[in-house]
Amino acid sequence: MLGDPAPLSADRTLLVAGSKSGFTCKMVLQAVGRVLRKSKTKPNGKKPVSEEKKLYLEPEYTRVRVADFEFKQLVTLPQEIDLNEWLASNITTFFNHINLQYSTISEFCTAETCQTMAACNTQYYWYDERGKKIKCTAPQYIDFVMSSVQKLVTDEDVFPTKYGREFPSSFESLVKKICRYLFHVTAHIYSAHFKEIVALELHGHLNTLFSHFLLFIREFNLLDTKETAILDDLSEMLFSEDSREAAGATGGAQNHVKER
Repeated sequence: MLGDPAPLSADRTLLVAGSKSGFTCKMVLQAVGRVLRKSKTKPNGKKPVSEEKKLYLEPEYTRVRVADFEFKQLVTLPQEIDLNEWLASNITTFFNHINLQYSTISEFCTAETCQTMAACNTQYYWYDERGKKIKCTAPQYIDFVMSSVQKLVTDEDVFPTKYGREFPSSFESLVKKICRYLFHVTAHIYSAHFKEIVALELHGHLNTLFSHFLLFIREFNLLDTKETAILDDLSEMLFSEDSREAAGATGGAQNHVKER
């Protein structure tokens, strides 16, 4: 206890002994200071990244849509429609719309502004055909994504359009791969370029597209929930807004999301 003469004398004895062995009070205090500073950081010794305010979670933006409709009806597999045909049609549409959405802000997404492909403190790496891990800028990564997906959706052996042609056995895994890439692009747009999206008054289109895309993914289990977790806070807000609007809807809304 502070003020107890016995421990105080012992402390002095330790300090004297420490000075004889080459340790000074200053050195001890510096060591204690380093321990205290490290205790305030992450386990790996790095300082925690301070989270910036997420503009895309502001209610004034999450409530904006291009139209009000029941997304569940849009993603449900229609009767007498082949599952692979339904997946191919929708994935091609999502690719075109996400590619178009990114093109509106691509001039702001440069090697200088987006030096890594990141979204919500999560960094993505590209893997080439040999499986080599490549760290690249966001525009490079997105160019890789769009080029590879464009190649797949226009390949008649992968996305057949002619009558009698069969889908490959690997089709479902390819669809999941495409969804993962498109989700990364969408997450980057929200995380890094939502301010530009708002300035262009395109947040309603982005919210509508993302809600539709995410519900489609969930309907057919195309992505692991861990993959989409970085935007769980956004999806919860978007779908809660949809629920409130659906409760008060008059049924006059029209579907403005085109399907192939």
